[in-house]
Amino acid sequence: MKKDPRQVSMAVIRRLPKYHRQLQELMESEVNRISSKELSELIGFTASQIRQDLNCFGGFGQQGYGYDVEALYQEIGRILGLTKEYNAVVVGAGNLGQAIANYSHFEKEGFHILALFEKNPRLIGLQIRGLPVLDVEDLQDFGQQHTVDIGIICTNKDGAQDVADQLVRLPVRAIWNFAPVDIEVPENVVVENVHLSDSLHVISYLLHLQEEEGASD
Repeated sequence: MKKDPRQVSMAVIRRLPKYHRQLQELMESEVNRISSKELSELIGFTASQIRQDLNCFGGFGQQGYGYDVEALYQEIGRILGLTKEYNAVVVGAGNLGQAIANYSHFEKEGFHILALFEKNPRLIGLQIRGLPVLDVEDLQDFGQQHTVDIGIICTNKDGAQDVADQLVRLPVRAIWNFAPVDIEVPENVVVENVHLSDSLHVISYLLHLQEEEGASD
């Protein structure tokens, strides 16, 4: 049974991009339909989990047929809001900020980076994949001239909260935060904190576990 979208858990939402990516690969391989069991073998979730996740939004499958790959891909894209267009700015034009600006796939999914902002005078005035690196002091003026939906923070942790405050004043509707610190924003602003070191620490744990298991053999 379809749930109220506000009642769907974030755990389910965080699995949807993986479904979307896998379905795209199936389309590229000219696969037209797939069962939850077949999808589970490709994606690593159980067939039951897949059915439960999709049932939160209406199900989309047919008993004895499975899922129409293209239709499910389009529907998950709609659920994720990928049928819309969003404007973004990057604050912090160092290595990480430049890497994000250089990742052209974002544009294919409707996320358009308009500019990068930086306080380092050696970087101000550069072009990153055709995008200007502007003085962070000009951020508010830029916001008055352009609609900015998403602010992407690629600064150090000391400057992150100040940058977040500036982005809120633009105003942005969401912040993608790569600074190694959690930020505080009003309730109406969506925040996704991405701590790269957390993923690296998980790798470290798994390697350590692997080494311990090897030593005990």
